[in-house]
Amino acid sequence: MNATKTHKGPTTDTSELTVKAPLPDLSIVVPAHNEEGNIEQTINAIMSEVVRLNISTEIIVVDDGSADATFKTASNMGQHFPVSVLRLSRNFGKEHAISAGLSASTGNIVAIIDADLQEPISYLEEMLGELKNGYEMVYAVRGNRDDESVPKRLFTSAFYKLLSMGSDVVIPQDARDFRVMNRNVVDALCALPERNRFMKGLYGWIGFKTKAVPIEMKQRTSGRSSFGFSALFKLALTGITSFTNFPLRVWTGVGSVLAILSILYGLWIFAKTIIWGVDTPGFATITVAIFFLGGIQLISIGVIGEYLARVFTEVKGRPGFIVAEISRPENQDD
Repeated sequence: MNATKTHKGPTTDTSELTVKAPLPDLSIVVPAHNEEGNIEQTINAIMSEVVRLNISTEIIVVDDGSADATFKTASNMGQHFPVSVLRLSRNFGKEHAISAGLSASTGNIVAIIDADLQEPISYLEEMLGELKNGYEMVYAVRGNRDDESVPKRLFTSAFYKLLSMGSDVVIPQDARDFRVMNRNVVDALCALPERNRFMKGLYGWIGFKTKAVPIEMKQRTSGRSSFGFSALFKLALTGITSFTNFPLRVWTGVGSVLAILSILYGLWIFAKTIIWGVDTPGFATITVAIFFLGGIQLISIGVIGEYLARVFTEVKGRPGFIVAEISRPENQDD
């Protein structure tokens, strides 16, 4: 059996995946990070489903800087199936891994699904059916969050409530990355140049006719998710600073209220002095006021700094990802 064809060398251009064979009807993008124990089963499950649906398919696995054998395992699957694998030069994050896969896709329809298959591939048929009904993007939503811890559920709920307060974009709370899109939607997403990518926000921003499909999540068959609380918090911060100015407006309001209260308090002190004379000011009152106002100022500067940092990232113009190596299916021509 010949080895799977690979291309080595850093690049941000995924056009090298362009094939001479007829383009597939469906491209399936699978972002993966340390999914050595799941990726083979995932690819087999996807291929079984698309064979049943009788639709020509390419699978694009994006290895997002895995420390295990995810790339090698997925590349070996290219000996038997139409699997292309992009190995990113480091871990750029799931949002950029998805973007890399979308840029490399060639199908008229593109699907995104996680490598752990917690979102059952069996829902693909229903979602493709909704595209035939006139929808341009169909996405999965959680049926429930019973499998998550209480703190995570509370944090997620608070995040989406905060996001909805100041954003013009509707972002469904329980939406998943598992979705299918037609080529117009994919091209619109790939045309967005921003580096701070919050994909759920971008899906909503580009518009198009969409529909949600409720799904029941499954447990991971192997390993554990690398998307922990710190990664969730970082993604939430990106989403808030990318799609709402509400935090900035909050501190504008806080500053205005404090200014008004200060003026009223000053008038009260003036009136009190005129009527009852001067009394000795309290040290505790002054100390509390100084520390309180100092804390407010530092928090507001931090919020402004967070937005400024996002602007700095965009101005530098660095690519969102770098492809270090590409593995193509064995039967694909160069």
